[in-house]
Amino acid sequence: MLKGKHIILGITGSIAAYKAAYIIRALVKKGAEVQVVITPAGKEFITPITLSALSSKPVISEFFSNRDGSWSSHVDLGLWADAMLIAPATASTIGKMANGIADNMLITTYLSCKAPVFVAPAMDLDMFAHPSTQQNLDRLRSFGNHIIEPAEGELASHLVGKGRMEEPDKIITVLEEFFASRSILEKKKIVITAGPTYEKIDPVRFIGNYSSGKMGFALAEACAAQGAEVTLIAGPVSLTTTHPNIHRVDVESAEEMYEAAMAAYPEADAGILCAAVADYRPEVQAGEKIKRESKGDIMLHLVPNKDIAASLGAIKREGQVLVGFALETNNEATNAESKLKRKNLDFIVLNSLRDAGAGFRCDTNKISIIDNKGEVASYPLKSKQGVATDIVNKLATLLK
Repeated sequence: MLKGKHIILGITGSIAAYKAAYIIRALVKKGAEVQVVITPAGKEFITPITLSALSSKPVISEFFSNRDGSWSSHVDLGLWADAMLIAPATASTIGKMANGIADNMLITTYLSCKAPVFVAPAMDLDMFAHPSTQQNLDRLRSFGNHIIEPAEGELASHLVGKGRMEEPDKIITVLEEFFASRSILEKKKIVITAGPTYEKIDPVRFIGNYSSGKMGFALAEACAAQGAEVTLIAGPVSLTTTHPNIHRVDVESAEEMYEAAMAAYPEADAGILCAAVADYRPEVQAGEKIKRESKGDIMLHLVPNKDIAASLGAIKREGQVLVGFALETNNEATNAESKLKRKNLDFIVLNSLRDAGAGFRCDTNKISIIDNKGEVASYPLKSKQGVATDIVNKLATLLK
């Protein structure tokens, strides 16, 4: 999947810069064309001569490479690339990327790049854990950048693992999976539901849940980044989208979400039902605020909402894919498998509230994917962006 691809490799001033040589060699071996852009600090850790010999291209570091007026065009380079990989990426470079501080050739190239950007952080634990670094990484994610870091379960030690750069072979795998999925998802139409629904009791009160919508929005961005045309049906959340391929439909109630999903899915290639839809709603919604002083005890009579997953599963045509989610607290696998079969899903994403860092209002998630053939794949705790990538990769295998 990397053959013929144009890859910009950005190298910054980290002790992990030596690993860039292994990355270049692997990319070239797989048929990619690599252009190295290195910061002045990066040259203190690995020589441009080594990098040029491996890539068969002159290394770019300065805006003006000679004293004859010739210069390196970061704009042309950004248009040339199919992807930009910054590995290693120091805290300083990440901060500059997040805040648009274009004081070297690497950052100006990043700001001009139209292609997907992958960032492999490399720093010590304290720098990585600092709130400013985490805020900058979150900002890069919100821009649609792909952050590559070892998953929690892969760290040899929490103290030495967090912040270290991911190994070159795994970075190459991330790039390969991205291009493999992109070739499949290009121009595919995907419907995604996200967030909670609010079921009104009266004009100021409702029945809802703790869903933040982060997982669904991460999935929308991941699908759009792979070239898909995404219809994102979002419940009431405070999140925003960044990719132009995302068409957002805002709803509030389960009924509104049902109507939007039923309208969009027939023309779609796939649906990912990530929203936490209320199963029930009050049978009667008061037209005015219910006053505590005038009522005493209140009895709410709840009636079931329409089952969006089951309804879409019933109209799913041959060739369409439907993905569901199951957030469970007990008998997780059994309940998820039952839901998978009852609702005619192709696979279901299971997460448990018993797993620390998973579920509502977290920036991370820990999932298992169960498909309709009974195959189960479990994943370690990851950022929701990383989880979205795993789900999209699985989806791509069914859309071939």
